[in-house]
Amino acid sequence: MKILITGATGFVGKKLTLKLLGMGHEVHILTRDKQKAKTIFPQAAATAFEWKNNLELPPLDALSGINGVINLMGENIAAKRWSDNQKRILKESRVDSTQNLIKLIEQNLSSPLDFFISASAVGIYPVNSSNVLTEESNLGHNYLAELCKMWEGATNDLTKTKRKVIIRTGVVLEKTDGALKKMLPPFQMGLGGPIGDGNQMMSWIELDDLVNLYASAATDTKFSGVYNGVAPTPVNNFDFTKALGHAIHRPTIFPVPTLPLKLAFGEMASVILDSQAIISKRLPEVGFHFQYETVDSALKAIFHK
Repeated sequence: MKILITGATGFVGKKLTLKLLGMGHEVHILTRDKQKAKTIFPQAAATAFEWKNNLELPPLDALSGINGVINLMGENIAAKRWSDNQKRILKESRVDSTQNLIKLIEQNLSSPLDFFISASAVGIYPVNSSNVLTEESNLGHNYLAELCKMWEGATNDLTKTKRKVIIRTGVVLEKTDGALKKMLPPFQMGLGGPIGDGNQMMSWIELDDLVNLYASAATDTKFSGVYNGVAPTPVNNFDFTKALGHAIHRPTIFPVPTLPLKLAFGEMASVILDSQAIISKRLPEVGFHFQYETVDSALKAIFHK
């Protein structure tokens, strides 16, 4: 197939694009930096199209001959404190950009895409609930939940596709980027430990499993609708901390107080401190299998690859 990908130079997008190319697909990349994309993906089967301003329509040429779209673009949610300006950037990079991509598709494609797959996040669900949540659970009402609702709602006007898939992703585990890369330095110095009482639950997925999930959603017509992109075993912070310390052979005896995190990160500290136990009820229904079902197996693989 020929697949259009946004966010291809990002954390998840890089590995997914390389996997799709390795599977023999052609890839069109929408990117703010065409040269960066060409450096990362020099393969002849990868073609980059520059889209510098996501408040405008993407270049029409990017749609030429495509069978489907994987929409991963979005400013890193934990990159900076959530100032008013950062919240604007988070919205524009997810909501406005998705709306403009879909507007281009609706205005210019004569026949429907085979699929349109769009990223979302488990932040759409309530936090600090005592219940395990699934795709059927009620949605939350805090800042992240409202952002995710707008993000998913940006796909509502899409009619020119045979299938629409939304993947609500948890914390993605991989040592070279993402949350784990930020956590590692204190742990490597032997200064890591549980945050607060360590009881807050984390819903996670190993990067290879997430990449396989996106590739499966593109190639398997059984996928349609919303799926939680999380491993089947949420873990509390205390157990995650112990598993990480064990994987890198470091002690984890220093608890991290929550107040300094709240002072340092402001509202964004909720990403670290809030509790969410989320599983997918729908992935088993389409026969998706995880390589890494437990955080111990994921961290062991990550640090011993």
